[in-house]
Amino acid sequence: MTIVVVAAGALGVLGLLGVAHWYLWRRLVRDVSGPGSRYRRTGTALLVLLPVLMLLAAIGGRAFPLAVERWFAWPGYLWMAVSIYLLLALLAGEALRPLLLRLPFRRRSSSPLATEPEPAAVPAPAAAPAAVEKDTGSGGESSRRLFVSRVVAGGAAAVAVGVVGNGAYGVLRGPRLKHVTVPLAKLPRAAHGYRIAVVSDIHLGPILGKAHTRRIVDTINAVQPDLITVVGDLVDGTVPELGPAARPLADLRAKDGAYFVTGNHEYFSGAAPWVEFVRELGVHPLENDRVELAWFDLAGVNDIAGTAQGQGPDYAKALDDRDRSRASVLMAHQPVTIHDSVRHGVDLQLSGHTHGGQLWPGNYLAELANPTVAGLERYGDTQLYVTRGAGAWGPPVRVGAPSDITVVTLASLQA
Repeated sequence: MTIVVVAAGALGVLGLLGVAHWYLWRRLVRDVSGPGSRYRRTGTALLVLLPVLMLLAAIGGRAFPLAVERWFAWPGYLWMAVSIYLLLALLAGEALRPLLLRLPFRRRSSSPLATEPEPAAVPAPAAAPAAVEKDTGSGGESSRRLFVSRVVAGGAAAVAVGVVGNGAYGVLRGPRLKHVTVPLAKLPRAAHGYRIAVVSDIHLGPILGKAHTRRIVDTINAVQPDLITVVGDLVDGTVPELGPAARPLADLRAKDGAYFVTGNHEYFSGAAPWVEFVRELGVHPLENDRVELAWFDLAGVNDIAGTAQGQGPDYAKALDDRDRSRASVLMAHQPVTIHDSVRHGVDLQLSGHTHGGQLWPGNYLAELANPTVAGLERYGDTQLYVTRGAGAWGPPVRVGAPSDITVVTLASLQA
């Protein structure tokens, strides 16, 4: 039964992709070119090749070695982003198309009478010098529609390329620092101003590599935090493939060290080897575990994706035997676990996973699956902070959800 459901879902996705790309072909190729033209042949070939590359990129890490995946990850994922905004722009253009078709339109006449000189003996008609005529015939109507189609297609292409280009620059430039102050009632006065660097969703893979990790490490070290928390989804691949890309994490520096919890993507490629690898780099994994720092308890739970492998979150193991009079900070990759944190008296949960939606309007979909998509919110006596993440999954593009590394400054409420 499961196989049937998966097969039906896969066919449904392929069907939607087919319809979407047929629409793109119609508006971007067929409606703006003549049969047999070079543009139509080239455009048709691209709108067959690009979705194939997109599908290969989407299944890449689970089907191909990283060295092979890199060849189609860039064009496939970038086309994924571009096609989204082409569709949105073209659909918006459908509302403009009837208005543009009603605008006054004049075209140059293609009639030989307008271009060939009259015999000298015959006086030229008074209207002969005019090189344009009103668009009243069937040929004029066809020209009008072609002109409008080209305007809408060109505008949509410009918008899509501009949006994706700007979003890709934001990712490849590296995340920017964000500062948030979180008051904790149980935090001692001596710990007022304690700073935690929160980084999540780095997503090292076929596109983001060692240089991306180096930018993140340098950004964190520059603010000299007291503590560093890496809240899951570090990688999209295996240790042999991506270990070198993650190695700059060994240079993270903070007074109370750096800590790591798994995200759902670690379980796609083998979480246990990654846990051991980050330990070797000097980043301390918290696998349903807790460490007592000077001013508060820092705990971490495995991601819920590990449940199927018997490695899911265990709040009781991480939190039940602690001193409840001390403040507690929990690292948990997915915000959906906030209700478990509330039940266990956690003061602050640090999460990622959502990417803030990554590609607008994906934030609206993310809101359906997560209690908080980005930022700080309170649930009972527990506060939840969700970072938008430092990398990107799939397309190396962010629109309306810029990447960040957050410096959480703890504030004491004690006199």
